[in-house]
This record gives sequence, C-alpha cells and structure tokens, in this order.
Amino acid sequence: MASTENHTALGDDAASELTANFSETARILFSAGSVSDTLAQVVELAVATIEGCDFAGLFLIEGGVVSTLVHTDPVVVEVDALQHLTSEGPCLDAITERTMFYANDLAHDDRWPHFGPQATSAGIRSVLALPLADDARLGALNLYAVYPDAFGSVDRAKGAILASLASLALLVAHSHEDEERRFDQLHGALGTRELFGQAEGILMERERITADQAFDILRKASLHLNVKLREVAQALVDTGASPDTGPPQSSP
Repeated sequence: MASTENHTALGDDAASELTANFSETARILFSAGSVSDTLAQVVELAVATIEGCDFAGLFLIEGGVVSTLVHTDPVVVEVDALQHLTSEGPCLDAITERTMFYANDLAHDDRWPHFGPQATSAGIRSVLALPLADDARLGALNLYAVYPDAFGSVDRAKGAILASLASLALLVAHSHEDEERRFDQLHGALGTRELFGQAEGILMERERITADQAFDILRKASLHLNVKLREVAQALVDTGASPDTGPPQSSP
C-alpha cells in the first residue's frame, strides 16, 4: 500500500512539474517579441529547464543546407554539421519523420553508423531531437548531452512541450514581423505619394503647368542626374530649387 502511495505521489509531482513548466515556458516565449529573440529564448529555456540537456540548438533545412539558427555552445554547430556531412542523424530524422527521435547512447546506436561515432568523438553521447510543427519551415529543436541516457521520461515530456510552444511562439512572432513589414511598406508608399504631390504642386504653381507635365520634369531630372525619382522630389521640396533636367532639346 505504501509503495502504491509513493508511486502516486511521484506521479503527481511529475505532473505538477510539467504543468508549472508549461505555464512558465509559455509566458516567457510569448513575451519574447521578435523572431530572433524567441529563437534565443527557446534554446536558453531548453538548457535551463530540462535537467539532462547540456547544450541546445535549433536548425532549419533550406535548399538542402542545414543552418543552425541559434545555439548555446559551439559544439552544437559542430554536431549539426556532422549530420549534414554524413546525411544521417536523429535531428534529420526528426524533421523527415515529423516525430521525436531519442538517441540514448550514440556510441552504441546502429541507426546512425557514421554520425554516431563522430558525434561521440565530439563529446556528445545523448541527443533528443524534436521537430518544429511548421509546414512552411523544416526545422528541429535539438538537445544534446555529454552523458548517455541523459533524457528521462520527464525530460522528454518537457522537450515535447517546449518544441510545441516554440512552434506556436515562432508562428506568432513571424506574423507580427510580417504585419510590421507590411505597415512599413504601406507607410513608405503613402509618404512617397505625398512627397510627389508636394513636388508636383510646387512645379505646377511656379511653371503654370499640369500635374502630368510636372511629373515629366521630375522624371527627366531623375534620368539626367542618374538619381532616384524620390530623391529629385525630396530635393525640390527641401530646397525649392528647380530640378536640373539637362540642356534643352533643340527643335528639329
């Protein structure tokens, strides 16, 4: 009876730990802000909250090339590169199969006969690879340990939670940055339109010409001076000086 009670207590403790980990991880990731800040928080949280994790990194596969976006130690970049060079490894399989891969001891794992021994020589014995749930980007969160059997069931559960939250947080961060980019583009377009209107208005008033004729003067000056049309308009608005359109064309 006592054994059952102890087992239940341990289970409750693990569940409580996972719940607390979920809440705190979500709070940190969704308040990170930019994509780069979110990525940095993901790998830092992995090392800080997952007991067996010594190093962490996050990489993407783009155009067949492995790119390590963030990492907590240079050894992560080295081991990620080994997977790319040998075309095998738990992280590549996690991306391909879209599921978690756990290598409890790379020194004795025949799933990756080339990568395993080289990673072991680099000082890595355990790897927990978790795919990011983003169909638009092939990536994985990779947790590394210097000891074999480093990631127990609670660590693996924490890793799965972190990867899921990281995927959502990155999606939100990307959406925010896309919105900011569209706003900047719209703001820039509106500002340029207003600038051209001011420059054309000055020429229309000064030369008693139409809007089309005023724009033609700006265009000719842009070609003659070999500068952007916006720069010609800005100079006219700032200085009031008529734009240089070059020597007048002689009549035939």
